[in-house]
Amino acid sequence: MKKHQIRIVGGAYRRTPISVPEGDHLRPTPDRVRETLFNWLAHFWDGSFAGRRALDLFAGTGALGFEAASRGVETVQLVEQAPAALAGLRAVQARLKAPAIRIHAGEACAFLRAQQAPSYDLVMLDPPFGAGWLQRLPPLLDRAVLPGGLLYLESESPFGALPPDWELLRQGRAGQVHYGLIQFAATQKNMNNDCSETL
Repeated sequence: MKKHQIRIVGGAYRRTPISVPEGDHLRPTPDRVRETLFNWLAHFWDGSFAGRRALDLFAGTGALGFEAASRGVETVQLVEQAPAALAGLRAVQARLKAPAIRIHAGEACAFLRAQQAPSYDLVMLDPPFGAGWLQRLPPLLDRAVLPGGLLYLESESPFGALPPDWELLRQGRAGQVHYGLIQFAATQKNMNNDCSETL
């Protein structure tokens, strides 16, 4: 796979290029899907991103997280463990001088387990496909997502039965990728669970 670039599609950093390293482990969210997601968010947040906190749990190239910062989200936490991807995230952050961006080097479940209380209005989940992440993560998400907060999901397959405290607000499909926006209403009842558990 040749090295290529994507771009931030809206907001203060619009048209900023983001390099995608060689390899098949990174699958950046396409421009059109990011535009759709942030149109959805603008609708549910009454057009205002100010004061919001977002978590991009499998940051990869940072396409979702940098897009959120570009639109005015107050704090955007990126979580990534691959060294090449981390280097790319730090390079873009340095180029943009983006004060909203925080970068954490580490694994997604460990990051969630370390959260002492939910503080995010939006958690974006674009995990590696075929590894069962969307079945393993729900017991930990109430450590991060505020009650009434939003989850953005990408999956290689259509969304099946969702946890009872998840309400699917919007969904779409781009090629083989299914994506959706979900409202989260959990109450921290699973604080001792970990990613080894399944629904």
